Amino acid sequence: MAAQPLSRMLRRLLRSSARSCSSGAPVTQPRLGESARAASEELSRRRQFLREHAAPFSAFLTDSFGRQHSYLRISLTEKCNLRCQYCMPEEGVPLTPKANLLTTEEILTLARLFVKEGIDKIRLTGGEPLIRPDVVDIVAQLQRLEGLRTIGVTTNGINLTRLLPQLQKAGLSAINISLDTLVPAKFEFIVRRKGFHKVMEGIHKAIELGYNPVKVNCVVMRGLNEDELLDFAALTEGLPLDVRFIEYMPFDGNKWNFKKMVSYKEMLDTIRQQWPELEKLPEEESSTAKAFKIPGFQGQISFITSMSEHFCGTCNRLRITADGNLKVCLFGNSEVSLRDHLRAGASEQELLRIIGAAVGRKKRQHAGMFSISQMKNRPMILIELFLMFHDSPPASPSISSWDPLHVQGLRPRMSFSSQMVTLWKGCRVPQALLLAQQRLGSGCFQRHYTSRADSDANSKCLSPGSWAPAAPSGPQLTSEQLTHVDSEGRAAMVDVSRKPDTERAAVASAVVLLGPVAFKLVQRNQLKKGDALVVAQLAGIQAAKVTSQLIPLCHHVALSHVQVQLELDSTRHAVRIQASCRARGPTGVEMEALTSAAVAALSLYDMCKAVSRDIVLEEIKLISKTGGQRGDFHRA
Repeated sequence: MAAQPLSRMLRRLLRSSARSCSSGAPVTQPRLGESARAASEELSRRRQFLREHAAPFSAFLTDSFGRQHSYLRISLTEKCNLRCQYCMPEEGVPLTPKANLLTTEEILTLARLFVKEGIDKIRLTGGEPLIRPDVVDIVAQLQRLEGLRTIGVTTNGINLTRLLPQLQKAGLSAINISLDTLVPAKFEFIVRRKGFHKVMEGIHKAIELGYNPVKVNCVVMRGLNEDELLDFAALTEGLPLDVRFIEYMPFDGNKWNFKKMVSYKEMLDTIRQQWPELEKLPEEESSTAKAFKIPGFQGQISFITSMSEHFCGTCNRLRITADGNLKVCLFGNSEVSLRDHLRAGASEQELLRIIGAAVGRKKRQHAGMFSISQMKNRPMILIELFLMFHDSPPASPSISSWDPLHVQGLRPRMSFSSQMVTLWKGCRVPQALLLAQQRLGSGCFQRHYTSRADSDANSKCLSPGSWAPAAPSGPQLTSEQLTHVDSEGRAAMVDVSRKPDTERAAVASAVVLLGPVAFKLVQRNQLKKGDALVVAQLAGIQAAKVTSQLIPLCHHVALSHVQVQLELDSTRHAVRIQASCRARGPTGVEMEALTSAAVAALSLYDMCKAVSRDIVLEEIKLISKTGGQRGDFHRA
């Protein structure tokens, strides 16, 4: 499909049908009557910072880290005509009463204030902004603001064909369109509505009216649409599109988990396999996207890496929710109500002090995917249409101790690295491991299975064999730092792009103590569920191949060999498992070997649990590892 001419593909898709969403907003209201003096003191400190660093920008829109916020996103409505799975809970969300939403006059008042202070780009979002009846008039009013250079909209595309000519005439200059699949039936499943053909017509209309590029936002979710990466990339061959692949992000009610997230590196690897000539484009200032182009193609592709590689350091975005709350970070849950201050009669200078104080509390970066996934935040639909992610670098959700405006948020949290230090204090290595190692060689093996999955052997082949503990290979080179934790204590995937490809191999083992009854049935192959050893072998092989989907920060490895061996130890009524993996690449395969051994052991437990619950899994460990930069490892 990826290889066929793109114009033909688009015409075919336009003849298909399927997509639609609604939403609402429960929001907490910040308190009025805050300390203006404290806010002024903080603003003075920030002004001093700006004087020292000669920043020619509004003090109210510059945070304590020197980031100048020139981009404002305004949500026009909480409602939507689609029900995207990643954007809102399946049960929907309670809508804010209309009286509590910003009026058109209030939206324009705030927009004028922000533009006067230096905002030069405004993007209208939702919910779905194009269902607001006066959206064309709002665009026309914004176009009159002196200093505003760009007016954009993020839309699901359902109403775009009908409204775009009017919006363009009113002054709309940039378009982001949501599209997560090129399969009509899958579209309907993702958004729980029909409308696929309308979205495709909207993309066609935007191209027809001269928008270049037309940005197409695609949230990539494992098991749902990651198999369409090449199809989306192929669309850029003949069309002026910027297809933006977005890492799946956690928001309240969208059932986020690591298994669903496809990382930027994995997506990039998949596309590079099809187009090795893929070129990296220069990054624009404050851009959230990593852009690439396939030589000879008209458009380009981009990656929004909010989860695996945050871009908080260059964040220049602020956002106003439909009910008038200012959010300085997409992933933060701290907000301040500009609506309440407006309706209380606050002057322009008072509003600027409130805005400046909120911007001043913005953190250096957001909390990282572990903390974000546990944080209470609005459903995406109540912040703005999820696909704004593509433009929104986040900051930390925690609140500093100085909080003159009493903005609601999280208490400061202990860093991940500090928690780990606390957990490990006082821990000792169990002596049982040493005793277990002394027993490892004993026993009589009456059944012994070995299975291989590689280019030379059938994965279902069972053959006798034997194995012995590996010998030590001398002193090991080890790191004194956790490689999956950065300097600030946040979890991070290791970048292996600069590491050379080498032959990698690893062996891991596990022991399952079955007890006499279960052991006898396994030995005689009399379990009602079937041959436990064969099932465990196959489970171990399968687990090795999907390790990166089970262990969050593991890289995907193309294994060239997997072997799982199981031996019966009648002395201990146990099964000993050994798993070995091999691959050529920039990263090791010890996690694949360990996962294989562990899952094989778990499968044995599952096969025998009806006979006995007194089954123990133990001694899951790495036996050997070769091919890494820190030298080989062989357990004595």
